[in-house]
Amino acid sequence: MKLFYDSTSANWYHTNYETVITMGGEKEIISKQQKGNLEDTSFNLKIKNKHIGPLIGIMSARKRDGTIAGNGPLFRELQKKLISYHGISFIFTPDGVKDNFISGYIYLPDRDNWMKVKLPFPDLVYNRVPFRKLEQDKDYCSVLLKLKEKNILFFNPCFIDKYTLYLLLQNHPILQEFLPNTEVIHKQTNFQAFLEKYQSVYLKPTQSARGKGIFRLKLLNQSEIHLEGLSSREIYPTPLSFWREWESVLIEENYIVQEEIHSAEYDGKRFDFRILAHAESEGYQVTGIGIRQSQGQGLTTHLSNGGELLSYELLRSNEHDQFIKTVVDHIGRTLTEQIGFFGEFSIDAGISVAGKYYIYEVNSKPMSFDEEEIEKRKITQLCRLFLKLTDFLE
Repeated sequence: MKLFYDSTSANWYHTNYETVITMGGEKEIISKQQKGNLEDTSFNLKIKNKHIGPLIGIMSARKRDGTIAGNGPLFRELQKKLISYHGISFIFTPDGVKDNFISGYIYLPDRDNWMKVKLPFPDLVYNRVPFRKLEQDKDYCSVLLKLKEKNILFFNPCFIDKYTLYLLLQNHPILQEFLPNTEVIHKQTNFQAFLEKYQSVYLKPTQSARGKGIFRLKLLNQSEIHLEGLSSREIYPTPLSFWREWESVLIEENYIVQEEIHSAEYDGKRFDFRILAHAESEGYQVTGIGIRQSQGQGLTTHLSNGGELLSYELLRSNEHDQFIKTVVDHIGRTLTEQIGFFGEFSIDAGISVAGKYYIYEVNSKPMSFDEEEIEKRKITQLCRLFLKLTDFLE
């Protein structure tokens, strides 16, 4: 069914006089006109039980200069795919949410530009807010409360704190066996005891991504500490001298300390799995798997820090497949049960030289995958999930 938008009056309308048509999560009645105006923008949407859609809201945030932040290419590709499925999406920020409508932006592929629009509350909101701090903002919290009051499904509720994730998975009967030993740093004595036990550890801020702020510490001769960052190295004569310099940073930025896993190697260099997963009708399934291999430094395999991309097929095995399938479903169910509905997430995982599998991180708002075929499947899976959750999937 064709839906029109008059940008002058900020009014949505249809031309079917035989019935009442609703739109959005609150089933707002859409205006009727005898015919559509040629200058008005139109969309061909699905209609089910006199309800037109699906209308998908993608929540992002504004930069300091007022422009919209977030993954622009992802937003555009989602709109293109949704249009092919006879749905539409729009981008909005918390400041655009009013009591009875949302001010947002719709991407128009045929014009390759964005149109500012006034819309009813959507059938579903996909959370792509890119800043952790914003999730503590009163406007953001107010929007979440409003969506809850209006019974609108909110997709991927928040970023995941690394230590919170560790505690969740530690209590899981199956997932707990895949976790590197981890503690939150709160005083010098527990930090030093952990370092002395494992000799080589990682320091990670609980609220960071893509290897930012990560360090590796090695205890040599039961006294000397070697600190390795992505672009720096330091030596401290004693654990106490290190603690005195780093105490405020480690505690104020909520660092965790984690045992170093000696990773398996391919061609002499360590590698990790990057796994993308989405919710399905029954549980969670793998959408794509990539391999990230360290190059100049062994601290992290992230591409932004010099890592290299490899095909999963180079290293694929039945054991790898089974591990990934198992953890994907259990992690998805655990996150949804304990935090809220997660429709997608990614996992950083690895395998040690001894052949033991480990879960390193779970990302609730996955960045784009560099593998084009995985990114395409991601777009398709997301849009199919949107349609399914809004009851428009045929």
